[in-house]
Amino acid sequence: MILGLARLLAVLPLSVLHRVGALCGWLVYLASPRYRRCLSANLRAAGYAQTALLHQAIAEAGKGLLELPAIWLRPHATVAGWVTRVSGWELVEAALARRRGIVFLTPHLGCFEITAQYYAWRASADTPLTALYRPPKNKAVEPLMLAGRDRPNLRLASADLRGVRVLLRALGRGEAIGILPDQAPGVGEGVWADFFGRPAYTMTLAGRLAATSEAQVILAYAERLPGGEGYHLHLAPMPAPLADELPARALNRALEGLIRQCPAQYAWGYNRYKVPAGAQAQP
Repeated sequence: MILGLARLLAVLPLSVLHRVGALCGWLVYLASPRYRRCLSANLRAAGYAQTALLHQAIAEAGKGLLELPAIWLRPHATVAGWVTRVSGWELVEAALARRRGIVFLTPHLGCFEITAQYYAWRASADTPLTALYRPPKNKAVEPLMLAGRDRPNLRLASADLRGVRVLLRALGRGEAIGILPDQAPGVGEGVWADFFGRPAYTMTLAGRLAATSEAQVILAYAERLPGGEGYHLHLAPMPAPLADELPARALNRALEGLIRQCPAQYAWGYNRYKVPAGAQAQP
C-alpha cells in the first residue's frame, strides 16, 4: 500500500506535491498534540516566536514529507534537474582536486535527500559519495528508501562501527561521504553541547572523521524554492575546524548559522533534545 501510494505521488509535478504537502503539514500538526508541542517549543526556544514563521514551518514540514516519493522514484536526471541554483560548488571542485576526500554535513534543513543525489549526478565514477544510513522507525518505508537511494555514484554505510570503517576507507580513497549531523546519536556516540541555547546530545563522529583525515568539511543544504520551482543548493565551508578541542560545540554553532539562513525549512518537529537511553540528562 505504501509503495503504491508513493508511486502515485511520484508522478505528480513538484508544485502539486508542495501544495498538497503544505496541507498535509497542517493536518499532522492539528492531529498530533505531541508533534505540535515539540515543534512549537523548539521554535520558541530557538528565539522564533513569530506566528508567521510557525505557520511556514508547519507547511514546509509537510512539503518535505510529500516530496520524498518523487525524490526517490523519479529518474536520477529529473531529480538532479530540480536543483536549479547552486552556490559554492567551487568548494567541491577544489576538494576533489586535492584528492583528500570530502565530508558533507547536511542537517535536516530544506530537502536534505536531494543534496546527495545531486552530488552523485555530477560526480565522476572514481569519486562517489557514501552516505551514512540509519534505518527508519517505520520498517515499511525502508525498502522504498533503499530503492530511492540506489543511484549511480551513491552508496550507503550503516550507522554502526562497520559503517564508520566504510566511511574512513572512502575518505582514504579521496571520495566523498555524507552525514546528517543533527541526528541524536546513541549513548556513547555523542557529547552534550548547546544547540540554540539548550543542551543537545551531539554526535562526535563528524569531528573524529575530520581529525583522522585531511578531508574538506563542507556544509550543505537544499533550500526549497517557492511555487515548486525546485531547489537552491547551498554549500559552505565549516566556519571553525571540527578537529578543534570542542568539535561538537563548533558543529552546533555551524548548524545554527545554516538554519538561521532558512529557519522555516528546518525540521523543528524532530526531538533534537531527547536523552538517549542510558545517557545522563543535562540540567
